[in-house]
Amino acid sequence: MEKTLVILAAGMGSRFGGMKQTYPVGPNGEFIMDYSIYSAIKYGFTKVVFVIREEYLDLFKSTIGKRIEGKIKVSYVFQSLNDIPKGFKVPKERVKPWGTAHAIYETRKEINDKFGVITADDYYGDDAFRVLSEHLDNSDNYLIVGYPIGKTLSENGSVKRGVIISDNNKVVSIIESSCIKINRKVECTPLDTSKNKFMVPLKQDVSMLMNGFTKDIIYTISKSMKEDFTKHKDNLLNYEMLLPDILDKEIKNGKTIDVVSTTSKWVGMTYKSDSIYLSKHILSDIRKKIYPKNLWD
Repeated sequence: MEKTLVILAAGMGSRFGGMKQTYPVGPNGEFIMDYSIYSAIKYGFTKVVFVIREEYLDLFKSTIGKRIEGKIKVSYVFQSLNDIPKGFKVPKERVKPWGTAHAIYETRKEINDKFGVITADDYYGDDAFRVLSEHLDNSDNYLIVGYPIGKTLSENGSVKRGVIISDNNKVVSIIESSCIKINRKVECTPLDTSKNKFMVPLKQDVSMLMNGFTKDIIYTISKSMKEDFTKHKDNLLNYEMLLPDILDKEIKNGKTIDVVSTTSKWVGMTYKSDSIYLSKHILSDIRKKIYPKNLWD
């Protein structure tokens, strides 16, 4: 089985003030995704597909591409604003990519079997790739790698999280919410204003956009794109096609999606100041022998 890791790296990083994807955080100038790819290779992935903006191709090839040549098969695909269903036009003012589900759609010519999906600017931790790999090896169900919400919160205020409601490790729903810690619980305010606030324990799983799929998810996204572009045809300037929305719709249609928790700590990097903490966390993982200091030597 060709086990592929898709890395979504076409985001613009507006709050970060630059390209998070290629910002050095490791002791030898490694990017976050260097560590993701290292763990992916360790647990049996045989191909990596970068989803990028076309203007970033030379940068990716000369940096991380050069580092992993000969270690894993590499492909690049572009997330294009013009790759949309026939009959629709891209608004002239539109600059932002169409969203995470559309990014996965762009890999359709590169995916031959089961695959995992992550973002380029999230540090997922080594154990998460073990969980992802073992699930792809042993199940045809879709997967969300779950992280305890208490370990993903910010000390500086609320954060947006996909809160997973599950039953016996099967996802019942994903509620996109604004979340903040209150005492020893987390208050979640759904982004869908028709839903009420709710409280969850610190150990409640959330989705940090680390998923496992069979190839049929791409057909599902393609079908949903046509429906959604029709539905949002008068607001395509701001419309985004997000993966959690696709998965929630699939669950309602009877699709089984597993959630498996990881012991890894997730670390995000929204602002440049976050990189200081992330670099310290990486050094801690190096001291624990989770990653070598010289990653690609």
